[in-house]
Amino acid sequence: MPTAPHSGYIGRFAPSPSGPLHFGSLIAAVGSYLRARSQQGQWLVRMEDLDPPREIAGAADDILRTLEHYGLYWDDTVLYQSQCHDRYEQHLSELLQHGEGYYCQCTRKRIKSIGGLYDGHCRTLALPADGCAIRLHNRIGIDHFVDGLLGPIQTDVAFAREDFILKRRDGLYAYQLAVVLDDHAQRITEVVRGNDLLEATVRQLSLFQQLGWSAPAFLHLPLAVQADGNKLSKQNHAPALSATELSSNLALALAFLGHPAPSELQRAPVNEQLEWAVTQFQVDQLPQQRQILAPKAG
Repeated sequence: MPTAPHSGYIGRFAPSPSGPLHFGSLIAAVGSYLRARSQQGQWLVRMEDLDPPREIAGAADDILRTLEHYGLYWDDTVLYQSQCHDRYEQHLSELLQHGEGYYCQCTRKRIKSIGGLYDGHCRTLALPADGCAIRLHNRIGIDHFVDGLLGPIQTDVAFAREDFILKRRDGLYAYQLAVVLDDHAQRITEVVRGNDLLEATVRQLSLFQQLGWSAPAFLHLPLAVQADGNKLSKQNHAPALSATELSSNLALALAFLGHPAPSELQRAPVNEQLEWAVTQFQVDQLPQQRQILAPKAG
């Protein structure tokens, strides 16, 4: 869709095509959409298709159709991370050239044997590229930030200071690298996403600062969890969203996000519910805790 004039706010929704959207995905999509539209801003969609072994054929197109079915229309064109490899490689080369990254041959088994956090073993070995991952020489190590919903967040200092992976040994680009490069390239001003990614934020903030770029603000939404306490996710076999329960599922998502629609709107078409929700959206109405909620599946 063409880009419309906007306030300067740019948000995004970034699913991975490893399966169809489920209710947890809908919460993240609706929350980020409402935040952007309530700010008269842009809402972008990015397809995080970086890991072919985990992807399901046709899932990306299915995700986009589902968003459209729920009235969640995006601005600009969809960015596919699989089409950004040249840009990722350019930035990696610059990091290596300036001593901000290095090749690492350590295995998961070795790192697990020393407690699970990498100890910088390969940082000064000047290893060749063959068979190695690329790690960031993490000179910043940001361990805290202020979340737009949750307030001050403090994470484990050792985790925050770890030299984390930017490119895997199998040649695939790491999430931490791609998300920072793409948020910068798309000029994202605020990242609204699930709080399962809360801890990862400090690594992204460290990489932003090390690259000399301004970071977006962050706001982490509560997660929908199953009765056993596990989050709704593709890995936990969360059911796909129903194609016949659009209005009721959207009403459930709005209620989950602390913005229950009036009873007369709860069976209304999704575009009417979204129009209402955009005018009512307030960050301080968002819940901060995980909630158990099981919508109708497809």
